[in-house]
Amino acid sequence: MHSRFLGIRKNERPSRTSHAHVVDDLGKAIVSAAFPVGTILPGDNELVERYKVSRTVLRESMKTLAAKGLVVPRARVGTRVTDRIYWNMFDNEILNWHFESGVNKEFLLHLYDIRMAFEPLAARLVAERASSEDIDILRRLAASMSAPHHTSDSLAVADLHFHLAITEASQNPFVRSLGGLIEAALVGMFRISAPASSNDFVTIADTHMAIVDAIAARDCLAAQKAMEFVIIDGRQQVLSGFAALSKV
Repeated sequence: MHSRFLGIRKNERPSRTSHAHVVDDLGKAIVSAAFPVGTILPGDNELVERYKVSRTVLRESMKTLAAKGLVVPRARVGTRVTDRIYWNMFDNEILNWHFESGVNKEFLLHLYDIRMAFEPLAARLVAERASSEDIDILRRLAASMSAPHHTSDSLAVADLHFHLAITEASQNPFVRSLGGLIEAALVGMFRISAPASSNDFVTIADTHMAIVDAIAARDCLAAQKAMEFVIIDGRQQVLSGFAALSKV
């Protein structure tokens, strides 16, 4: 179960290696612009002292950040923060650092652009390929969204389970790799504009059940359109949520 953005276990953070700590701290600092694009990071001596790690750990940490596209080493210059166009935005840690730094409307709308590009296709593939067991699972997950006891967080988890099950049932490894993006978009929507009542929960369950019904009928186009409706509705909730915040 993905729970990075939802904060389900805020007080149960797993212990991290020195390498993971350095990567996490520098990654957040870069994404939050504490080290802006074009900045040369502090030198090795300063960072070794700051993090109390060996040069080997620091070197491996820099390699990890470079692999994510965040930095590039320059001989006799130092390690420079790269332009954002080089950042791997499909990387789950980079998505997480954006949320920890505070995301804006533009960032969330970009996530919905990607969802619109891939998830309707995923629903179409599921309509072609799903087993009866897959369909039963999806139906249960959609129905679970209407439970009246939901909080904003628990409904976000239920919604996430449904969409991840869609990617899994697509049987496409590229679609399956989109879990972090889907999670980020859903959590952003629920944080900005949480459903207010059990009636909202039922509406969400109904729109997701429409996807399942189309899949069960093996109607690829209907499954695609039903998924498009869900994504467009989520995007509109993001826009409405930011509009409401601007009036406060």
